[in-house]
Amino acid sequence: MLVNILVWIVVGAIAGWLAGMIMGNPQGLIMNIILGIVGSFVGGWVIGLLTGTDFETTGLSVLHIVTATIGAIIVIAAVRFLRRA
Repeated sequence: MLVNILVWIVVGAIAGWLAGMIMGNPQGLIMNIILGIVGSFVGGWVIGLLTGTDFETTGLSVLHIVTATIGAIIVIAAVRFLRRA
């Protein structure tokens, strides 16, 4: 259980940082972790919709980091869109 939480924090930090760099929206460590964890759920949901499979969003692998990063980019884009509206 504790290991899973630590993995979520690490993946969240990496994915949030990557998404912030890609979108030109760097955040602090805590916001990167939160963004990456939310992005993990969003990315897993989107990949599940596209592939028709149940995508597991836990674990420490490149695939999970990429998925969380894609989800975090979607979250950043959605927040920007909603702020402009």
